[in-house]
Amino acid sequence: MNDARLDGFLDQRLRLRQSAAGHRAGTDAVLLAGATPEEQQGLILDIGAGAGAVGLMAALRAPGASVGLVEIDPGSYALARENVAANNLDARAMVYAADVLSAKSRRAAGLIDESAALILTNPPFHDARKVRVTPDAAKARAHIASAPLSEWVRASLALLAPGGTFVMIHRADALAECLAAVERRLGGVSIAPIYTRSDAPATRILLSGVKGSKAPLSIVKAIVV
Repeated sequence: MNDARLDGFLDQRLRLRQSAAGHRAGTDAVLLAGATPEEQQGLILDIGAGAGAVGLMAALRAPGASVGLVEIDPGSYALARENVAANNLDARAMVYAADVLSAKSRRAAGLIDESAALILTNPPFHDARKVRVTPDAAKARAHIASAPLSEWVRASLALLAPGGTFVMIHRADALAECLAAVERRLGGVSIAPIYTRSDAPATRILLSGVKGSKAPLSIVKAIVV
């Protein structure tokens, strides 16, 4: 990608080429990847991976795990492959070109249902009817939801093993929609509000839950960035 620029994450332990004009990972990606337990084993899937920021940070946090980066946009897919190689993670990370919402596309890419121990996802946040849509197609695909959040969650959870953990970052004002999307699909759901200022409302939430659990909902310690 000719317009890509190189960014550093985790005190430069991860070097990531991202589109200079399109969607670029930032604080949300760091917070989501930070939900990865350091002792995590098995397969971690980063759904809607973009250039691979979340999944590759998760790979560095959890050296005993393997990572799959799932991305539909061809340009972002190419950058993710490049970033896997540039960070010497070829042995533990793979990039899948797939539309996560399509079971046929997932299968064609080589993704296997109920194979992941942990799913991390930063889904498109915005409704095209409520925001101004950028003319940049790749950036719009990253930001504008093409289907209800419940469909994104359902498709992601098809890839999660029973007992596996699902973690999603989303807008705080979409809390009701997020809870509705995981209802009867996850248990032990926890919500961590994320604040950019201690005297202002939360701007993001981290939602996590376990597939097949019957544990109750909890609100956990807030994060201030």
